[in-house]
Amino acid sequence: MLNIRRRLSTASTATVLILSCGFSLVATSSLAADAKLQTLPPALLVPGGVAVVPTATQAAEAYYQNERVLLGEYRGEQYAIVGIPLSAKPGLQTFTLIDAAGNEESLGFSIQDKAYTEQRLTIKNQRQVNPNTEDMVRIRAESAEMNAAFSSWDETLEPTLTMTAPVAGIRSSSFGHRRFFNGEPRAPHSGMDIAADEGTPIYAPAPGIIRSTGNYFFNGNTIILDHGHGLISLYCHMNTIDVTPGTKVELGDQIGRVGQTGRVTGPHLHWSVNLNNTRVDPAFFLSE
Repeated sequence: MLNIRRRLSTASTATVLILSCGFSLVATSSLAADAKLQTLPPALLVPGGVAVVPTATQAAEAYYQNERVLLGEYRGEQYAIVGIPLSAKPGLQTFTLIDAAGNEESLGFSIQDKAYTEQRLTIKNQRQVNPNTEDMVRIRAESAEMNAAFSSWDETLEPTLTMTAPVAGIRSSSFGHRRFFNGEPRAPHSGMDIAADEGTPIYAPAPGIIRSTGNYFFNGNTIILDHGHGLISLYCHMNTIDVTPGTKVELGDQIGRVGQTGRVTGPHLHWSVNLNNTRVDPAFFLSE
């Protein structure tokens, strides 16, 4: 049984429960490098939000729901930056810290519920709502390809937790919407939609490496951009893709243009941000 050892709280971070520690399952081979954080973001403790948790001890790695968590150093202190899935239930969430010797410690933070609204869309191509057998073969292969990119962990990159909008346009607050296509329920919306004219340039909102590109059944022309330490962004429905996998981009470099490829009702950019392979609200990262 877990024993709560102490509770601490700061204005800019989550209220934290530090749970039992001191046992070892596996030893890590080397001390992983912390990300060097220029700013410490506020916590948004709801499904689809982000927890910012001081670790109190120097951890080598951290894991939440079997996914590796970003550990960052800010003003000499270590913090875990944890993406919270839309499926998370209100109440206590726990994650695991592992030190260089393999000792484990569990930390917890509490989240509140958030009611996301409904969005009902009409799609002309019925196969984009109910794919046929051949479509499903393609969709599964594409999902595996994208999941591999989302699982990337690159410590050569220093993640930037403050981003600029990737395209000039009308930003919707569509993240987390419970979606219905032609009256049928589907997965919640996992990104921000930015409406813009077809051909409008799309820019990298932060430095990173192009991890993957492709033309996918639902997402259309797509880019996956790796910012390091499990912070990864996604760009969908593009007209053109102007970069290739492996290309290093800087803030403001053009990566493509707005389009209406894949499952869409009009030209726009779907922009997602991922932490620990979890889709979180991109608005959390916007500096403007």
